Amino acid sequence: MTVVAAPVIAPPMSLLAELTHRCPLACPYCSNPLELEHTARELDTAAWKRVLSEAADLGVLQVHFSGGEPMVRRDLEELVRHARAVDLYSNLITSGVTLTEGRLAALIEAGLDHVQLSFQDVDADSAERIGGLRGAQARKLAAARMIRAADLALTVNFVVHRENVANVGAMIELAAELGARRVEIAHTQYYGWGLVNRDALLPSAAQLEAATAAVEAARLRHAGRMAIDYVTPDYHATQPKPCMGGWAQRFVNISPSGLALPCHAAETIPGMLFPSVREHALGEIWQHSEAFNRFRGTDWMPAECRSCALKERDWGGCRCQALALAGDAAAADPVCERSPHHQRVLAALAASEAPAPELVWRVNRR
Repeated sequence: MTVVAAPVIAPPMSLLAELTHRCPLACPYCSNPLELEHTARELDTAAWKRVLSEAADLGVLQVHFSGGEPMVRRDLEELVRHARAVDLYSNLITSGVTLTEGRLAALIEAGLDHVQLSFQDVDADSAERIGGLRGAQARKLAAARMIRAADLALTVNFVVHRENVANVGAMIELAAELGARRVEIAHTQYYGWGLVNRDALLPSAAQLEAATAAVEAARLRHAGRMAIDYVTPDYHATQPKPCMGGWAQRFVNISPSGLALPCHAAETIPGMLFPSVREHALGEIWQHSEAFNRFRGTDWMPAECRSCALKERDWGGCRCQALALAGDAAAADPVCERSPHHQRVLAALAASEAPAPELVWRVNRR
């Protein structure tokens, strides 16, 4: 690992622990890499427990157990128990299709604090077509009811795209019916399989406007009872969002094989060597690794970003998006209207007004 001298960096707030890429679903918007990590290369239980301890020592407050589907890991309860032991708030991000009452009880006994349950749509036929698993919707609904019956905090997540965006209002009402304390309406982000399917998934301007109106109306209806988070697609904006709160500023992601990443899709950036927690302590990686310092702050920015009054608000936008659209992770995010590559975003938006091509489903190789 190349070590970079740096001033003391505030600790990350959250650790995203990608326990596996294995998953019973085959969603065409999945942001996992096209080349999924093989089971044999996943970190073992002892390594994950060490990472959790190091995260707590670093000052991390929350751990999000994710995947793939984290529930395929037989040691999930042991990892949740260890997170509780080192005083980390634990959130399970799951499809819910394998959840049973016995497994849920074991996770609660281990100290699980929260579940984020994903749905592909409100309509079963549409949801199961998108997720690629027949019978999944009934399992998800049963999982949501089990979670609430156990009085465990529940967030319901819907990934929104051209095929289901008309149902945003119904999605929010389903979350309320299921007793969720929070619902997340998150437009597809275009990395991994999502990027492969961008022309089929990116909603039109009219679709986005209607979805936004549905969210705002629902916020009025459910004010004080259920929080509604709304993540819009960057492509329809003229100013980028601060990806992950800024490169290596608030979040750290550990891949199934142990690579430490500043964001979920950072592995797509060519020429970057990301350190592994198998070989380096998490605090050393966060503070001193060249990869985490590469795009941290503002010194790396191109001229059009360095001269922008918003540079310490959006932190230059998304490096993986710049790579996907401009071919250069160090370029100004093409979503920004000042970027010399903004025309490529406009071209993608033009394609969203045309008939959608066929979807390509995620291939669950392991």
